[in-house]
Amino acid sequence: MSADNGHRDTGLLADGPAHVSDAFVEAATLEAAVLDTIAENPDSNGENPDSSTAGSAAAEPADANSDPADADAVDADSDPADADADGSIPAAADAPAAAGPPTGAMSAERLALKALEQRLLGGERKLRRREVASGAGLSLLSARKLWRALGFPNIGDEDVAFTERDQSALNTIVDLVRAGQLTEEAAISVTRAIGQMTDRMVVWQIEALVEDMVQNQGVTDAVARKRLVGELPSLVDALEEMLVYSWRRQLNAGIQRLAVRAEAGLASSEEGREGDEDDAPLPLARAVGFADLVSYTSLSRRMNEKTLAQLVQRFENKCAEIISVGGGRLVKTVGDEVLYIAETPAAGAEISLALCQAFTDDEILPQARVAMVWGRILSRLGDIYGPTVNLAARLTALADPGTVLVDSMTAAALENDERFVLQPRPAEDVRGFGEIHPILLQRGSGRGLVLD
Repeated sequence: MSADNGHRDTGLLADGPAHVSDAFVEAATLEAAVLDTIAENPDSNGENPDSSTAGSAAAEPADANSDPADADAVDADSDPADADADGSIPAAADAPAAAGPPTGAMSAERLALKALEQRLLGGERKLRRREVASGAGLSLLSARKLWRALGFPNIGDEDVAFTERDQSALNTIVDLVRAGQLTEEAAISVTRAIGQMTDRMVVWQIEALVEDMVQNQGVTDAVARKRLVGELPSLVDALEEMLVYSWRRQLNAGIQRLAVRAEAGLASSEEGREGDEDDAPLPLARAVGFADLVSYTSLSRRMNEKTLAQLVQRFENKCAEIISVGGGRLVKTVGDEVLYIAETPAAGAEISLALCQAFTDDEILPQARVAMVWGRILSRLGDIYGPTVNLAARLTALADPGTVLVDSMTAAALENDERFVLQPRPAEDVRGFGEIHPILLQRGSGRGLVLD
């Protein structure tokens, strides 16, 4: 192991543990308790008839039998509710003993839950956390740091919560550090990226499947969520295959954007610069855009849950399609707003105009305010940062509904392109930037983005 990859005084990856909020742990505990209740009472609608009883069954004191002399067992942010709070479906052996033999329906439901868990986790839970950490040659503190990067809550020393696949996964990331391929910091960051992205993806997929069952099978939301346990086994392999396929394609595209073509973007961003701009030290040149739906807040107050969900999904789908066709990347959506980037000023302008036009023409969605700025950014944790991002957000607030604004630097990069028409607007005093000169961006010659 390279000295650069390990801390000799604390052991591999054994920095102070990251904090897991009490609210997160409590939510995971409650989820496990509710799923356990559903399994034992298939006639319920997913409601927990006795939350206090379920909670106490799922949350016994953690580390009850741990050795006080073991430094790894001492953790200031441990929670007594951590014992069965890993947010997954408890195995049958972990459930409270039933008062009598289960009925046939209950037994079938229980078997389905257990079979699904074993398939997803790679086998039956047989290992405790110390056994997994020891098998990887790690202190418990080090192992927990990786698990927390993946988004797993605390569990107790005596909880049989892990499988052999958990052991293999821990060995995989640790071996990369020991071989000198990753530093500790890089390993934690890469692991956290996997945990956060797959968590969001899984929630999205489950909600999409539940919504589809509600709409097309005529069942309630609660019934659909229970029925999903029976539907998933036939989908797991296909979803996993598509995940790996998409990751490989996205990794290739990311290498092109963030490595191969990075220097070309920086070279093109030099035009019109004096070198003392606020974003000068940042490593990537990008067109950064925001699109913000007009009157979304007032509209959402008048909509029921189903209608609002359809509006949000329509907004996100339309944005994702246009940005993808334009060769950009959708960074994130936050309610009624989308943040996107493109590699050139022209690509960013085309995407911005197409988004603006699409919402103007849409018979359901309201118009949008759009702004785009060409400048340098910092890309971290899947998000982007820097003055360029902040300026694009400020310009969005200044734009009229159905229009696109750019700043003077971006306008200079586009002024010789016949596809765009630039109209100066009065100077504005913008918080954090002082006086700026917004430019209205309009369609010039050409067809713009063509959507299939």
